[in-house]
Amino acid sequence: MSDATTTDIPVDLESKRLTVTRPDIRFDKQGELGDDERVQKAMQHFAKDFGYIAANYMEACVHCGACAQACPFYEANPDPKLTPIWKLEPFKQAYKREAGPLSFFYKTLNLKSKVTIEQLEEWQELLYDTCTMCGRCTLVCPMSIDIATLVGMARHGMFHAGLVPHELYTVTEKAEREGSPLGATPKVFADRVEWMEDEHEVDMPLDADKADVLVLMSSIEIQKYPESMAATGKILNQMGKSWTFHTEGYEATNFGMLSGNTQWQKDMTMKIISTAEKIGAELVILPECGHAYQALRWQGANMLGRPLPFKVQHISEFLAEAVESGAIRVNKVDKSVAFHDPCQVSRRGGATPAPRKILEALGVELREPESTGNLNFCCGGGGGVITIHRADSLRYKIMGNKLEQLDATGAEMMVTSCSNCRQNFDDSGEKLHWDKQMNSLLELVAENLVEDTKS
Repeated sequence: MSDATTTDIPVDLESKRLTVTRPDIRFDKQGELGDDERVQKAMQHFAKDFGYIAANYMEACVHCGACAQACPFYEANPDPKLTPIWKLEPFKQAYKREAGPLSFFYKTLNLKSKVTIEQLEEWQELLYDTCTMCGRCTLVCPMSIDIATLVGMARHGMFHAGLVPHELYTVTEKAEREGSPLGATPKVFADRVEWMEDEHEVDMPLDADKADVLVLMSSIEIQKYPESMAATGKILNQMGKSWTFHTEGYEATNFGMLSGNTQWQKDMTMKIISTAEKIGAELVILPECGHAYQALRWQGANMLGRPLPFKVQHISEFLAEAVESGAIRVNKVDKSVAFHDPCQVSRRGGATPAPRKILEALGVELREPESTGNLNFCCGGGGGVITIHRADSLRYKIMGNKLEQLDATGAEMMVTSCSNCRQNFDDSGEKLHWDKQMNSLLELVAENLVEDTKS
């Protein structure tokens, strides 16, 4: 850990002002590896990702800088080092020197120097603290480089080198050991289900031997927004679905993916897949969690090594189909609404139209913010960033920009379909004295469900 003085960083939101004391600069390390061993581990795992696709991406960059203007972190603090493609420099440096078609010349002439432990320590903050892997940079890149995916790959090497921010490593290890990053163990989950059943008088099957639908929840919902569990149950019961929660596979959040440990990512994913196969589920419904959608819907088959034997839907996709088909009906909500698109569900996941179909069925007046849909401005808390304390000051600045866009719509109600985004709005909104709150799309549907609907 290096020595540095703290810096007070002001965050302005109209007349509101928040001063956040930035913690001392630190380089977190796990394990007892020496510096040379850490570099070797990083290089070894960087190399595992130097396949055809990654190579094409790294050869294609023309250094145009378009990605910088798309990045919410650069927008909040226009420091050149926050340019998305620069965050990949050690990864790219290792590729050019060790694996690229001109690696002999890069190494012999030292056109790309050997990656050092000092670089890896410095880039820890760039790869973890200042990137949510939101994919806005990917969307605007004229060479179609998937920068967000490359950041995820670079994190693989950082994890195995023992260079992960301490808070993120801690919750990831807890998830691997206990089944949940926030302590929502199987017993805690079962207790929450029973509590919500009694509180809301909703039947919620648990550990059914057979069910057509397996429903997952994120640790944030289980611990902070448990009403989401009751809302899901109410809707599925109304539709007459054969469904269940299951204590052997319930946690949707995958911190293995966020931290860069592919084995732990696979372990977390396989719990869900094994449970779904065990009960014969034809559909797995993911909760309001963006990165859970990425982990199972788009990366689950890679972890399994074959196509998933069931369909995967984010809850917003499931609800959109339900209202379109008439499987459920909802009362009209006489309010204006601004919707925050979760990056991993919308831009990265392709489910942008789903929440708008739901909001249309609810009859709200949708007021889109300046940056919306696939170009939505990230809330700044995804990708594990919300867990890292030293990232708070910049995260709050990003949220300040986001809140200004939402407030500019003049909407009466703010809605999203990601519990991690919602938690970030709650935390940052409190710090920034925001006079509104972020609401759950799922819960909004459940609250306005026409109860005499038959499936």
